[in-house]
Amino acid sequence: MLNKKAQCFIDSSITMLPPFIQQRQKRVAQVMQHASGDKRFKILEAHMKRYQYRADALIEVLHKAQGLFGYLDHDLLLFIAYRLKVPTSRVYGVATFYHFFTLKPQGRHTCVICLGTACYVKGANRILAAVQTLTKLRAGETTPDQQISLLTARCLGACSLAPAVVYDGTVAPFQTSETAVEQLKGWLQHGS
Repeated sequence: MLNKKAQCFIDSSITMLPPFIQQRQKRVAQVMQHASGDKRFKILEAHMKRYQYRADALIEVLHKAQGLFGYLDHDLLLFIAYRLKVPTSRVYGVATFYHFFTLKPQGRHTCVICLGTACYVKGANRILAAVQTLTKLRAGETTPDQQISLLTARCLGACSLAPAVVYDGTVAPFQTSETAVEQLKGWLQHGS
């Protein structure tokens, strides 16, 4: 929680800035105030302190943040940018570049279909189409009941196992449309 003197300083210094920067500064102040009451932010803060708030620890910090919160929402990215003293655009760029990071809440189960060259040549596009038909989802979406998230990856690095699909973090080799649909039907019917 910010004390009155600090809040007064923030309010007076914000009025001298251009409007778009004023809005950003106010949003950062709101995020910091919200963060002060959440233990997960304190754990994240300790993690950043361990890396001495260095900008080159951004990926490690994002990884820890996603582990704590489940996904990286806008306010969390803003908090990380502010504490590491890096532009928000850089934090957002890193978070969107790597497929491991997610900006939306994920379902209870995740299905990641590799669309790398080896997997694609061996039928990953047919697997994706079959899964999309079954779940009525497009890549990057989650079912309304938050049970299944369908994701794609550029490459899993498991080309010798192509086509590969990752079910709840476990790589399944040599998948077909039928094996993928069978796995997802089990999730849809039993919720497990």
